[in-house]
Amino acid sequence: MKAIVIQEPGSVALERVDDPAPGPDEAVVAVEACGICGTDIHVLEGEFAPTRYPIVPGHEFCGEVLAVGAGVRNLAVGDFVAVDPSLFCGRCRFCRIGRGNLCENWNAIGVGSANGACAEFVRVPSANASQLPPDLPRRWGTLVEPLSCAVHGFDQLGLALSDAYLIYGAGTMGLMLAQLARHAGAAQLDMVDTNPARHELARRLGADRVATSANELDRPLGWEIVIDATGVVPAIEDGLRRVRRGGTLLVFGVANPEATARFSPFRVYNDELRIVGSMAVLHSFERALSLLVRGVIDCEAMITHRFSLEEYGKAIETFRAGSGLKVQVAAG
Repeated sequence: MKAIVIQEPGSVALERVDDPAPGPDEAVVAVEACGICGTDIHVLEGEFAPTRYPIVPGHEFCGEVLAVGAGVRNLAVGDFVAVDPSLFCGRCRFCRIGRGNLCENWNAIGVGSANGACAEFVRVPSANASQLPPDLPRRWGTLVEPLSCAVHGFDQLGLALSDAYLIYGAGTMGLMLAQLARHAGAAQLDMVDTNPARHELARRLGADRVATSANELDRPLGWEIVIDATGVVPAIEDGLRRVRRGGTLLVFGVANPEATARFSPFRVYNDELRIVGSMAVLHSFERALSLLVRGVIDCEAMITHRFSLEEYGKAIETFRAGSGLKVQVAAG
C-alpha cells in the first residue's frame, strides 16, 4: 500500500509498505480521510517524546472496515467508522484509576509507535472503532477525534451555566471549543486571534466578540473561563492575566516541550485561580460522536482543504500557513 513514512524527524516521503493484517481483536480500515493537526507537526519535527521512528503519521481519521480478526464481534466488513487513536496499557497506576490519557506507557496510532492513517489502510483495535451513521457525510468522520479532545477539555473545567468565556485561537480547535461553550450555556463568548481573516467565521459560529488582542475587549473584571487553544506562550501568559477572581485557565493548546511561561504565584493564591491542562482523549470519544451527529459542530465549516497522499507536503505547508482550518489527506 501507499503510505506517508517519517523515517526520522524532518525526513518524510511517500513509500510502498506492506499491507496491514488484523490480529484477533483488530480491524483493518480503508482510510477515507485523515486530518492534520499541530501534534502531527511536533511528530514531524521530533518534538513529541512518545514517538518512535519510523512511523506512518495520522491520528484523526475515519474509513470503511476492510477486514476483521477472528475475535471481533462489534464490527463487520463494510462498517464506516471513526477511530479513537488512544492505546493505553491498562496496567499502570493511571490506567487502573481511570486516567488512561496519563498512561505511563502511553501510545497512540500515528503518534506513538503504531502506524497511523496517512496511508491507504490502517490497523486498529476493534474496541477503538465507533460506527458512524450512514447518512453522515464521510469526510466529517475525521472531526470526531479532535472534538473528543475538546470534550475532554470541557470535562476539566467544572462548568457553571452563564459563565463568560475568552478563547485564544480561532483555528479548528478554538472554534470547536467555542461551539461547545455556546452549547454549554456560555453567557458571553469572546475570542482572540491575530489573524483577522478568521474573525468573521468565529462570529458566525457563535462568538459575541472577536479581536486581535484582548486589550480590545472591554471586560475589566475578566472572564470566568479563559482557554488557550494556541500553545503560544505569550497567549498563555496574557490569558492568565484575564482570568476573573475565582476563575479558571485551561491550557489546551500544545506548546513546545521546552517552552516556559511566567505568571504571578501571588495572584494565583490571592484570587484562587485554577490552572488546568487537558491531554488528548479520555472517555470522550463516544460523547463527541453524539454531539457531532446532533449538529452541535458546524462540520462543513471546519473542513477547508483536502489533499492526496502524493500532496502531503503541500498539506503540511497549508496547515503551517494557517490559511484554512482542518486540512485533510486521503489516498483516493
